Amino acid sequence: MLDLIIDARPATLGNNFTIRRILPYRLRRMIGPFIFMDHAGPVQFTAEQLPSMDVLPHPHIGLSTVSYLFNGLVTHRDSLGVEQVIRPGEVNWMTAGRGIAHSERFEDPATLAGGSLEMLQTWVALPEADEETNPAFTNYQPDQLPVFTDKGVWMRLIAGEAFGVKNDVKTHSPLFYVHVVLQAGTRFGIPLGYSERGAYVAKGSVEVNGHRYGVGQLLVFTPGIDPVLVAVENSTIMLLGGEHLGDRYIWWNFVSSSKERIEQAKADWQAGRIPLPPTDHTEFVPLPEDRSKPAGSPPPQALS
Repeated sequence: MLDLIIDARPATLGNNFTIRRILPYRLRRMIGPFIFMDHAGPVQFTAEQLPSMDVLPHPHIGLSTVSYLFNGLVTHRDSLGVEQVIRPGEVNWMTAGRGIAHSERFEDPATLAGGSLEMLQTWVALPEADEETNPAFTNYQPDQLPVFTDKGVWMRLIAGEAFGVKNDVKTHSPLFYVHVVLQAGTRFGIPLGYSERGAYVAKGSVEVNGHRYGVGQLLVFTPGIDPVLVAVENSTIMLLGGEHLGDRYIWWNFVSSSKERIEQAKADWQAGRIPLPPTDHTEFVPLPEDRSKPAGSPPPQALS
């Protein structure tokens, strides 16, 4: 029933801002088109600490980033000129395509001082035919995202199609991404009809076939089976998956079906050919001083 259990590993962003890194993993680089998954928080900061959390302008190609908050506020700025305050329950979908740069800054002391920040960021690889599409950013409000409730269950469809429900979030390939909150003792299945499916335990714990799994674990399910999750306690689960797009190379923030394209992206960032956000261009993340080639598969290599 379970192909693999992935335990999140600690990784650091900015100045000692520690997060959980779930994907990619050395034994499983992708689940459907999802090639990257980070879980930040819950964490508390004072107003004085907020600047140290900022993620400075940095580039992407060949993917879409999906930012989803449980708590706190984040300000997104990108090279298209978009400036968007990201709030809990919204879907913020940025398609990098041929190249985009963006920053994520924590600029609301009233919300975060004494409060908490918790967010998930995933990257969705683009189909090969769409890797060079024009960059774009769309903010989707909570009332645009279907919510389902039943005894012991609250569920929001973030993107794609699942359980016979779909929304208008623009995706480039078949996928599902679902936020599920379960009360203790509730039983819940996962979407059928996709070749690759996973469930990430963000809060609480669940049982599958009598085995217990907790926070920071991603359960990767065998194709074709119909597993049931049983909430051991009040729990938050993120369901994700879709259809496999083929192998991808990943180096730093670049994803592509071509090693040569990643080398070009590295040169473009060094030469300033990927524009910085027009309202956030006085500093940026330089290209890492790493002469390694993009990690490919097989065999996969861990990034953390």
